[in-house]
Amino acid sequence: MVIADLLGVARMTAITLDGRGRISHWDDTAADLFGAARPQAVGRPPAALLGLPREHRGAFEPEVFGHVWCGTCTLRRVDDGEPAEVGWWVYPIDGEPGDHGIRVLALAADLRRLRRDGIGITIGDLLLAPPDSAGPSDGAARHPAAARLLRVEPTLAAPSGDEPDRIAGPFAGRLAELLTALDRAASEKITSQVLGFGCPAVSLGLTIRLPLVPHTPSAPHAGLTPLGGAAPRAGGGAHPRRGPGTSGPADRPPPARRDVSRSLEPLAYLGAAGEQIGSSLDHLHAARTLAEVVVPRLADFAAVELLERVVADSAPPADEVDETTPMRRVAVAHNDEPGRWEEAVPEGEALFLPSGTPFVQAMRTGRPVHIPCVDPEQAARIAAVFGDRDLRPLFTGRALLVVPLIARGRVLGTFKLLRKPDRPGFDELDLAMVDELARRAALCVDNGRLYRREVKVAEELQRSMLPDDPPDVAGARVRYRYRPAGQAAQVGGDWFDAIPLPGCRLGIVVGDVMGHGLTSAAIMGQLRTAVRTLAAEDMRPARLLRQLDGLARRLGEDYLATCLFAVYDPVERLCTLANAGHVPPVLVSADGESRVLPVPSGVPVGVGGEPFETMEVKVEDGSQLVLCTDGLLERRDRDIDTGLEELRDRLAGASADLDGTCDDLLDTLPAPTPADDIAIVAVGFDGIPADDVVSWELEPEPGSVPWIRAQVASRLAGWGLGALTDTARLLVSELVTNALVHGAGSLGVRLIKGRTLLCEVHDDGADMPHLRHADATDESGRGLQLVSHLSTRWGTHRTEEGKIVWFEQRIRPY
Repeated sequence: MVIADLLGVARMTAITLDGRGRISHWDDTAADLFGAARPQAVGRPPAALLGLPREHRGAFEPEVFGHVWCGTCTLRRVDDGEPAEVGWWVYPIDGEPGDHGIRVLALAADLRRLRRDGIGITIGDLLLAPPDSAGPSDGAARHPAAARLLRVEPTLAAPSGDEPDRIAGPFAGRLAELLTALDRAASEKITSQVLGFGCPAVSLGLTIRLPLVPHTPSAPHAGLTPLGGAAPRAGGGAHPRRGPGTSGPADRPPPARRDVSRSLEPLAYLGAAGEQIGSSLDHLHAARTLAEVVVPRLADFAAVELLERVVADSAPPADEVDETTPMRRVAVAHNDEPGRWEEAVPEGEALFLPSGTPFVQAMRTGRPVHIPCVDPEQAARIAAVFGDRDLRPLFTGRALLVVPLIARGRVLGTFKLLRKPDRPGFDELDLAMVDELARRAALCVDNGRLYRREVKVAEELQRSMLPDDPPDVAGARVRYRYRPAGQAAQVGGDWFDAIPLPGCRLGIVVGDVMGHGLTSAAIMGQLRTAVRTLAAEDMRPARLLRQLDGLARRLGEDYLATCLFAVYDPVERLCTLANAGHVPPVLVSADGESRVLPVPSGVPVGVGGEPFETMEVKVEDGSQLVLCTDGLLERRDRDIDTGLEELRDRLAGASADLDGTCDDLLDTLPAPTPADDIAIVAVGFDGIPADDVVSWELEPEPGSVPWIRAQVASRLAGWGLGALTDTARLLVSELVTNALVHGAGSLGVRLIKGRTLLCEVHDDGADMPHLRHADATDESGRGLQLVSHLSTRWGTHRTEEGKIVWFEQRIRPY
């Protein structure tokens, strides 16, 4: 007789990802599980849509992970933010013609629903118990009240090569029903690859109430063997009891072997439980697993309550715990009928525990509190802590054990266990096992908390060192995009900036510190500050990189970084660039033609010994310059040169919408979970109209002062800026007079109408003017004081021919 195999049946969804890591198939089951409709999901990476934990994102990228992954994670639903506990089976699919571009197949199931409603069972084609999707909609359990699923853990069945006929037929048919958009050949191809890895399966933790009938030694039930007794002989009698020296097989194992097996069982249980608790870097998942692994092995009811600051990771755990310390119940597990305690002790409830309770006592002393049998009076006092809910039935007559969760000398919360009255209380072995589990779980919770804190600190450090909003400058538009690496250990030192410079010019910088981690992020902040300081001196790009290189070598051996610095002049329509080993930029012309600028490569900053070169490019109005770091271009399946060519192709015909351009690049070029930081700077070159710029060359003689005052007044009247005339004439005359006194040779004035009115006075003198205090009897020294008080901003900078002194006046709308 052939006995058919047992198979489970559960409500699942099949999600497929294309070669770019975007969702290509999304059904109604996925919409119900994750709270996102199909139009909202298709075309988006699952990490961004679902908020996948960082440690699991790589499984959805075949070029990063490359093999099957099954596991659990808790996600927030897209529509209402409610938590959903999801079991995953994620398979990489080899990309070949005819597979509709599918690279990843992800099967998912609602684990909470499976635990609550049970799993359907089939024997061959006979459905013994329906899956949850076929039962009543009220959520009532369809499995017997005596059975309860405590744990449903995704795993894999044997690959098809080991048991080819066990799974292939049923699984292929069900998977084809989920992937209705695929043709038969594509469905069979995907199914064969999935079966090669192993079919989805679940490892179940089940508690069952099994009725027992008394054993009567004189008349044993036919076919039953008494527990610990001897099997009946063929003749109906039992083996005679042996005396000393009797040879032959014993009725039971020798005492030594039995004692060894009993001592090994708790160790095996602790090892398996510890492995499950530490399987995730999510501290809340570790707490939930702790509650699940002890029921029913060690308790009939378990709850984990953590300090609120541990749950939210807003601050380190408290040194002292009292009735004012907020806590939160994060996990509940029990072997009563489903839903028995969900309203009385719900997960996620905020708590304040009075000082006289066993829970606070355990956290204060650091020692477990064990009550072998909770009497009615104790039960009433404990139940009063939880408000108007009657929890006396939960505590009365039961053994109570409260264990503090302590890691690295700090209290994280408590772990509460209860045994029913008909079960023996906690013995010394139970107490030792619970203590060991609590120690392991507390360390896992604290490690998860510290990991999340490290991720948060790294991200905050990067955000604090990077610019906020792009500057609003005349003749140019700037947009940024920045995406940090997918893991805390991969936090890098990418930086970018846009720096307004004198003469309405704009400095643009993109850099990347070599290496990863918080150290690289800190070095990035120092180099970014240095670039801003050097740019204020109005150096040519090559000279600025030389100065930055010298500074990096003085700071230390680890200060190595690539850097690209560019200056755009909207009046001259000129872009000047210098490179220190960075990725070259892409220039997009006004008619949509894109090309990679052949900037000299140079060596990274901090290497030293090599010169930097400056390159000048004429740019037309309406063109764009896009700079980025290598995280946008480099992936496991392509090198930087290939990525740079793809970037050029994506930018061909780019619209004037810089935000759309940046978003499109982030959506299409990098991996969904980047292994390195990504920085993008897009600059639109608009230029300043020629009618808004005027310049004069003056003779170096006193008569030039009244003449230039008149010219300035006339030009401001033509621009409709008559309200600025008096101040502008006064300040121009002061600066021109200073140039006549302290300069020599050439002398000129330039006015630019942009966001502000900019006035520049240049001469070929070498001495830089500076503010100084003028006494009441001094005949000079007040010119720059007037400029400082009456202008919005002013400054000086050197040029190749001499110097420029400038001031700005705010243009008020009328």
